[in-house]
Amino acid sequence: MRIQIVRGLTVSTLAAGLLVPAAASSQAAVSQPAAPALIQADIVPVAVKTASSATTAGVVATPQSNATCTINMISINRFSECEWVTLRLEVIRVINGVPRLVGTATFTARHTMTLHSKSANWDEKFQLSKASTTGEGKGITVTVTATAGNGTSAKTHYSPHLLDTGSAGSVTYTTGPMRKGRINNKTQTRYAFAYTKPGYVPGSTNYPSATWRCDNYYGTSGCAMTDQPTAVSMVGIPWIDDGIRTLRARGGHYGDPNGGKPLHWMINTKQKNDNRRAVCGGRTAPPDMKKVGRTYCDEYPFASTYEGGTKLPASQRETTWVSPNENNTQGARITNWRRPMHVMDHDAFYVVA
Repeated sequence: MRIQIVRGLTVSTLAAGLLVPAAASSQAAVSQPAAPALIQADIVPVAVKTASSATTAGVVATPQSNATCTINMISINRFSECEWVTLRLEVIRVINGVPRLVGTATFTARHTMTLHSKSANWDEKFQLSKASTTGEGKGITVTVTATAGNGTSAKTHYSPHLLDTGSAGSVTYTTGPMRKGRINNKTQTRYAFAYTKPGYVPGSTNYPSATWRCDNYYGTSGCAMTDQPTAVSMVGIPWIDDGIRTLRARGGHYGDPNGGKPLHWMINTKQKNDNRRAVCGGRTAPPDMKKVGRTYCDEYPFASTYEGGTKLPASQRETTWVSPNENNTQGARITNWRRPMHVMDHDAFYVVA
């Protein structure tokens, strides 16, 4: 499964990302008063690509390795990101009232970060390529600063560097203590690029990382990329597994990793109980089910999802009579999936069956 969202990042042509020389050329100064010269900065549009959340063999994927790097793409899995962007600078002088392109500088910035399931502190590395320059695009110095928020601080390790050569830096992320049950709000890293050149007024441009979030919901602090859906497996829990597959065979597609819409986890005990009552409340197992010990009404989508209860049409949901042991096994499996994957309120996920 691959989800792709196109996101364009554009910087103001005048206010953000501009460098202005202190004076125009002597030739221009003779014909009229000196006019500002500009360096316009923009970023090639970036697409967001998420990794596959489940394998075709029905085994839940647990993405822990670094995401694959692709130019002009933000690639993520549940615990890592590779963001590789192209930045373009155009030096424009206004001569006799006419804007003229007198130089360019084009370079790439590649960021790689890996979050941790059992720690809310991590590091990031980034590399800036040697810029391809023309004319007055040469000799520009860049400074990079990364900032974070919502309980996490970012310290950037990078010295000002000429774009005429490649360079590298790093970012150290530190999250403050979180009590058990704490879920910090989602946030992003913001990367700010400052451009300077002797005799020019400094300019800047910026862009964000993918969205991430830290929590200590279960008593172990960790962080995850929230836009990456994960998956929980019901394979091997016979009647629950069979009920989901039967629903999908007749057209139910929510939670199906093979082209269906994801489910979204919900942390709301009252609504969870309301969802269960809406589809299972007051029902008693029929005699044939009681005879084989299948006395518990199990619902899908799960009551602890925003699609639970009667939120979806009848064609997209089902109930199955299962044994108490199956119900307990399902609960343990969900907890053992949510804990390491840091699945929290509104997070998207799929169900392998």
